[in-house]
Amino acid sequence: MLSIVGTNRDEAHLRNPAIRGYNVVYRPDKVNHCPGCGRSHWYVGRLMAECGFCATALPLAAASLRGSGHSRSFRPVWDVGHAA
Repeated sequence: MLSIVGTNRDEAHLRNPAIRGYNVVYRPDKVNHCPGCGRSHWYVGRLMAECGFCATALPLAAASLRGSGHSRSFRPVWDVGHAA
C-alpha cells in the first residue's frame, strides 16, 4: 500500500543531497543548459521552465507546491449563505 503521509525520517532523507541524489532544477540566476539537448533557450513559467528546442521541462528551484498558496479551496457561490 502506498503511504502518502511523510514521516520525519522521510523528510530528512529528502533534505540530504548525498542520499537524495542529483536533482535537476532551473535556476533563474544561472546559465541553465538543458539535460536533454544541451542548449540554453528556456520558456519560464511560474512553476516550470521548458526547453525551447526539445521541450524538456524542469521545475523552478524557487517554486514549491507546499505551503505557498498555489492551491485554493473551491467554494461554490450558492454555498455562501450557509456559512455560519
